[in-house]
Amino acid sequence: MDRIAGYKSIPLTFNRKAVIASATVTKEKNTFHSITEVDISIPRRLINEYFQKTGTKLSLTAYIVTCLAHVIKDHPLMNSFIKGNKQIILENVTVSVLIERDIKGEKVPEPVAIHDAQIKTYLQINNEIRAAQNTQGQQLGNLSKMTWIRFIPGFLLRTFIRIADKNINMGIRYGKVAVTAVGMYNKSSVWFIPHGSATVVITVGGINPKLVKADDKIVETEHLCLTASFNHDIVDGAPASRFLNQFIETVKSGRLITPDK
Repeated sequence: MDRIAGYKSIPLTFNRKAVIASATVTKEKNTFHSITEVDISIPRRLINEYFQKTGTKLSLTAYIVTCLAHVIKDHPLMNSFIKGNKQIILENVTVSVLIERDIKGEKVPEPVAIHDAQIKTYLQINNEIRAAQNTQGQQLGNLSKMTWIRFIPGFLLRTFIRIADKNINMGIRYGKVAVTAVGMYNKSSVWFIPHGSATVVITVGGINPKLVKADDKIVETEHLCLTASFNHDIVDGAPASRFLNQFIETVKSGRLITPDK
């Protein structure tokens, strides 16, 4: 670390270079966003009841992943990507979940892939995410089994990301649907506009308490701030709207919360 009067300079880590390269490539995509709120009073109550009963705190992020996977299977074109003049439609839903890890004192985002998510229960997905969060390792790529990525020279990172984005094996392995829960650190109404190479990205924001009228009574509800982002090369506005309606209703209902199975 160089220190000069009035400021100090530190070298960019590989982790930071990887984030910069990913953000730069993502900027090239034709993405549109939908900002919304979802009443999560029912799922939050069910999650709290499970905690009171078992002492186990279930992940809200895992619940969003579960809902997303089950809705995506009804919209198969959203589980796809473009390679040359062809649209590659993936048979199984793999959801890439971005989590934050501490690597050598640096907070670094890293994705974990939830495979066959459309047939997994909430508890199974919850356990996979918790296990990933607790994974030990001091190298970027531990979760994705790609620790070799650190040997790629910084100036080639963007090229690697562009090639990987259109690679069928990489698509099958890491998916084209993603969830990022950056908002879990916020206790107020906050939305985020993400970057990401996935066809569909759900970004979890803060939780907004609201007073609403129900059965002639004023009750307090909890609304989750969500941003849904779509690759416009694949998804148009009307299909995105139909998808989002189904996704919101699925999240609100709490019907996929079956933690005892």
